[in-house]
Amino acid sequence: MTPRRSLQTVRLAALPGDGIGPEVTLAGLAVLEAALGRAGMALEVTTHLIGGAALDAVGEPLPAATLEAAQGADAVLLGAVGGPRWDRAPVRPEAGLLALRRGLGAFANLRPVVVHPGLEAQSPLRPERLVGVDILFVRELTGGAYFGRPSGVGGRAPNRRAVDTTEYGEAEIRRVVAVAFGAAAGRRGRVTSVDKANVLATSRLWRAVVDEVAPEHPEVAVEHCLVDSFALRLLLEPQAFDVVVTENLFGDILTDEAAALTGTLGTLPSASGGGNGPWLFEPVHGSAPDLAGRGIANPLGAIATVALLLRHAVERSDLATAVEAAIAEVIRGGPLTPDLGGSATTEEVTAAVVAAMRAGAPA
Repeated sequence: MTPRRSLQTVRLAALPGDGIGPEVTLAGLAVLEAALGRAGMALEVTTHLIGGAALDAVGEPLPAATLEAAQGADAVLLGAVGGPRWDRAPVRPEAGLLALRRGLGAFANLRPVVVHPGLEAQSPLRPERLVGVDILFVRELTGGAYFGRPSGVGGRAPNRRAVDTTEYGEAEIRRVVAVAFGAAAGRRGRVTSVDKANVLATSRLWRAVVDEVAPEHPEVAVEHCLVDSFALRLLLEPQAFDVVVTENLFGDILTDEAAALTGTLGTLPSASGGGNGPWLFEPVHGSAPDLAGRGIANPLGAIATVALLLRHAVERSDLATAVEAAIAEVIRGGPLTPDLGGSATTEEVTAAVVAAMRAGAPA
């Protein structure tokens, strides 16, 4: 694909974060540099603090300098944030991630879930249910309960009480639903909208807006599904879904459930954007502090995230496809990290992906 704009040097803000974040970020950068090199493009990287690492260093999870650098970059690559060592901190590391998403205007989170041949045995589901599974989750990212009006915790034991407010406006819903319909038009033409309209007022508004947007995309079929029944169907008939769009909290839970289809969170990427700022790219897995520093973290999620970066930020689908093909080759033939049944290190898997990509056809 010919890029719609000239971008010979990609200016990237790298936010390694916590736990295994620095390790998988290095893996992603190695593959990104190799991919760009195929096309004669350069990579310019600046590294910044976020999450627990930022709390330890400067006392806040998203320093102003980090947000400024992210807003001025062509793309942002994030490793992971959080960990149990900050569980009792007055401010959680995850607050930095939420603020970053809001600061970039990243209201749409894209999470593709693809079961590559060779991964079927890693899933607890029967292999025949997994053949051809290719789902794109579109999660609303800057509204809902995670951004509701805070109320804190009141009262004394045993009568303490906490309240989280879930709010959505029509415009917030409409813009993310439009992203989902646009994506479905370029895929298999099906949108499943997930809500809890039989109980929640926000979900009834959500469903109404979906029905208003649908006629604008007559080439796309749409169905509504309650979140509880969808959670069951996702495991029983994952092949039935193409694009799934849902609100922030439901999307967070369901995309982690979808990792059961691949058998691990370690291979899943995500991209977040839609506003005026650059896109934010991060693997779906968490900081996995128990794996940090051991050299065995699965880098494939971060590498697949780099493929999304190439597709959405650099606008080079050819390079993205080359990275994805290299990932598929390594999954088929190894080497693999322990979470996928192998014994390879993070560095060995990364090197294998780079080698597979370089062995492919030139860009």
